[in-house]
Amino acid sequence: QVQLVESGGGLVQPGGSLRLSCAASGITFSIYAMGWYRQAPGKQRELVAVITRDGSTNYADSEKGRFTISRDNAKNTVFLQMNSLKPEDTAVYYCNAHWTTLEYWGQGTQVTVSS
Repeated sequence: QVQLVESGGGLVQPGGSLRLSCAASGITFSIYAMGWYRQAPGKQRELVAVITRDGSTNYADSEKGRFTISRDNAKNTVFLQMNSLKPEDTAVYYCNAHWTTLEYWGQGTQVTVSS
């Protein structure tokens, strides 16, 4: 059974930081591209960042320079370090695992940026 379990969300003030984690089980983690997506109320789910099996990264334009995605294959975990958070970053953040035609999602973790 495949599980992606996100953690690390919460309430943070504008300008603050959070580090999200996604622990994967039931997959050969090292061969999967791992990504973070987010969905704000009333909006479509959008890509935040992705890291390939070889460690290459790609970010949405609005996150470049503020967010950093990384992975630890030994721990089957992908991280998203988020700095300089803005109110518009408020959303449910989802972990995604993708390999060929296989794709899995976590349940999401809420991030709220508010003073």
